[in-house]
Amino acid sequence: MKYAQIDSNLFVKNRKKFMGQMRPKSIAVFNSNDIYPIGADSTLPFEQDRDIFYLSGADQEETILLLFPDAMDPKHREILFVRETNDHIAVWEGAKLTKEKATEVSGIETVCWLTDFDKIFFDLMTEADTIYFNTNEHYRQAVETQTREARFIEKCKKEYPAHQWAKSNPILQNIRGVKEPEEIELMQTACDITEKGFRRILGFVKPGVWEHEIEAEFLHEFVRNRSKGFAYSPIIAAGNNANVLHYLENNQEVKDGDMILLDLAAEYANYSSDMTRTIPANGRFTDRQKEVYSAVLRVKNEATKMLVPGTIWAEFHKEVGKLMTSELIGLGLLDKADVQNENPDWPAYKKYFMHGTSHHIGLNTHDYGELKTPMKANMVFTVEPGIYIPAEGMGIRLEDDVVIQEKGEPFNLMHNIPIEIEEIEELMNK
Repeated sequence: MKYAQIDSNLFVKNRKKFMGQMRPKSIAVFNSNDIYPIGADSTLPFEQDRDIFYLSGADQEETILLLFPDAMDPKHREILFVRETNDHIAVWEGAKLTKEKATEVSGIETVCWLTDFDKIFFDLMTEADTIYFNTNEHYRQAVETQTREARFIEKCKKEYPAHQWAKSNPILQNIRGVKEPEEIELMQTACDITEKGFRRILGFVKPGVWEHEIEAEFLHEFVRNRSKGFAYSPIIAAGNNANVLHYLENNQEVKDGDMILLDLAAEYANYSSDMTRTIPANGRFTDRQKEVYSAVLRVKNEATKMLVPGTIWAEFHKEVGKLMTSELIGLGLLDKADVQNENPDWPAYKKYFMHGTSHHIGLNTHDYGELKTPMKANMVFTVEPGIYIPAEGMGIRLEDDVVIQEKGEPFNLMHNIPIEIEEIEELMNK
C-alpha cells in the first residue's frame, strides 16, 4: 500500500464497538472482496471490502475475519485468516501478510492460514447459536455480481441450517457513521491531497485545454502524495457538460467563456474525500456566472450551519430546498407562481437543483451511516448544492466535507481549498 500504516488501535476500537452489539453466543464473519477479471489474464486493481478493512485493517485479497466474543477459548474470540504466503508468491506478486505482520496491522493475536478456515469455523459453530451475515444494504447499492461474501452466505446456509441468522449491516450502519479521531485524521489527509490537486490545476486551466488533461494533472498530484488516485470516477465537465450530473467522458476541449465543474477528490488509506468546485476556463467569472455562483455558495454556507447533532437528514433536505427556492427566485429562474403551483413531491426548485445536498462520507464516498435517526457528533457529511441551467450552458456545484461537532457549526475538512470568487480568480491569473 502507498499509505503509511494505520495504528492498529483504530481497528481494535472498531471491533470492540461491533462485538458490543452482537447477540450472545453469536459469530460474525467478514470476507474480503474478490479480484475481478477483465478478460484473458487481466484483472481490475484490487479494492478491499470496506467492512473487513474497518474491523481489521487487512488490505489484502483472500482474507476472512471471524468475531466470536463468547468463544470458550479466548484465542478464538477474534481470528484473522489470511492467504498463506511463500517465496514463489513473493517473487511474482510481492510480499503478502505474514502472521506476524497481520497481527501488527490488525491488533488480532490469533492469525491462521485461510486453508484452516473450514475446520476452525466448523468447530466454533458447534459453540454458537447465531451467525451474522454481512449483506450490503446501503440505500444506493446496485450489486449485479455474486460477491465472495454472497458465496459464503449461500454455502453457510446449506451447511448450517439449524443456526439462527442475523445481519451485520444494522450494527455497521450505526458504528461506521460516527468516526473515530484517527478516521477523521485520515480523511483530513485525503482532503489535503485534494487541495494540492486543485491548487495545481488553477494555474494550468485555460481555454484550449482538454478535460482529460485536467484529469491527468489531478491524478499526478494525488499519486505523488501517496494516494491510489481518485476516490470515485472523476467528473470534469466544461460548459453544458456540467448539466449531466454524472458526466464521466472527460473528453471535450474547454472553450473560452466556459465554466468547468470539477467533481473529484483523492482517497487516502481507503478513506474518501469528495470535493466539487466550479471555475471559469479563462480565469474570470462573468457577471452572470458570479451571480449564480454566489447563490450556490450562500446555500452551501447556510446548509452547512444546519448540520448539528439532532438534525434529521430528510428534514434537512427540505430546509435546503427552501433556501434554494429563495435563491432561484432572486436569479429570475423561478417566480412566486411557480412555487405556489408546485407539486409537493417534486418542488419547483428541483428543475434547477435535482439532487440531494448531503451524504455520509468515510471509507466509502457514499458511506454507511444512519439516515433516519438524529445526526450525531463526529459524523462526516458532504454539503453539495448546485444550480443547473442548460439554457445558459451553465452548471455550478460546490461541495465540501464537514465533521459534525458536539456544539456549534461543523468543522470543514476542506476549509483550505479555495472557493471564494476573488481567491479563485487571483490564483488563476498569477
